[in-house]
Amino acid sequence: MPKTHSIHYPLSGLFALNKPSGITSMALLDSLKPLFGYSQLFKPHEDAPPPLPSDKKKKGNKWRKSRGGGARGVGGYAVKVGQGGTLDPLADGVLVVGLNKGTKKLADLLNCSKEYTTIGLLGCETDSYDSEGAVVSKSRWQHITKSDIEDALEGFRGEIDQLPPIFSAIKIEGKRLFEYARAGETPPKPVEKRKCTIHSLTLEEFIPGDKHAFRYPMKELSSEDKEAAQKAQEFVASGTDDKSEEKADDEKVDKVLEGSEEPQEEPSEQADKEVRPPTAFKLRMTVSGGTYVRSIVHDLGQALGSSAHVVELTRTRQGEFALANASTEDGGVSTGSNVLDWSVFEKALAEKSDEYKEGELQEWEQDLMRVIRTDI
Repeated sequence: MPKTHSIHYPLSGLFALNKPSGITSMALLDSLKPLFGYSQLFKPHEDAPPPLPSDKKKKGNKWRKSRGGGARGVGGYAVKVGQGGTLDPLADGVLVVGLNKGTKKLADLLNCSKEYTTIGLLGCETDSYDSEGAVVSKSRWQHITKSDIEDALEGFRGEIDQLPPIFSAIKIEGKRLFEYARAGETPPKPVEKRKCTIHSLTLEEFIPGDKHAFRYPMKELSSEDKEAAQKAQEFVASGTDDKSEEKADDEKVDKVLEGSEEPQEEPSEQADKEVRPPTAFKLRMTVSGGTYVRSIVHDLGQALGSSAHVVELTRTRQGEFALANASTEDGGVSTGSNVLDWSVFEKALAEKSDEYKEGELQEWEQDLMRVIRTDI
């Protein structure tokens, strides 16, 4: 194992990791703080003593002071950690992380272009626009063909006006939009459409129901929750300056929530619908900052005369940070060499103790030093 090389203490910079699905971005970063806190990479200066272990931490511990001067954390050095664009719990892929002074550069990454792959499932709308939410309504999907999707995508390319999902991270006067929706409350001001740019949008795969294992969520909204969702959607739609579109959207919501959009079917068609799993589709897109992939899939479902929600979502690129399967402008493939796989940290966390070891860099520390950008 190589010896410790020249390090400016404490370590600051930007790096990216491959976030797994099933965990929030913040919970993931919080799990890393204790690991960083006992690393020699984050000691305040060359001759600083080891950090205090958690069982000896005292109020006022100089290694763990908050801005107010009180104790913070559970021992170890204080390390400032931030993220450059959150990912939903359902999503995986590139998560840019800032360490110490590097957190000041994270805002620059919010507006850079991002690439995603996503899988949408036809015939079902959920309150969160993804499979983590509850079913709002179900629609016919059997009439939709691969060509239908490819034709509909044309209306989503370029600069578009996009309404965010009700259950999104947007804050209105300090409270997130989904918190208003869940509480059945009306936000204090309208949610307006946001301009975003879809640089590229392609259908990568049309997936018949017998070729995938995706299914609709088991949870369904109660009639009261549907009414609350309707009010929230109407309020979101009221932010648009296109009144005719607003009215059309409201009528669409009414029909969906009341179930009147579902056409009458012959018995054989109904039986076929119940037996056949719904069709899924895979998209790849490069978009500007502030774009909601969930909204694109949701709105595409409506444009097809049906409904849809996200069942898989991967951020393959954010700015210069990319996974191995990310596309590039010249049609090549990224090596993924500047994104650490979560397994690097998962292994280190499983072996972690409060014992501070100085000298040679541990395996995860070497991996971090290999990819981190300190020239900021």
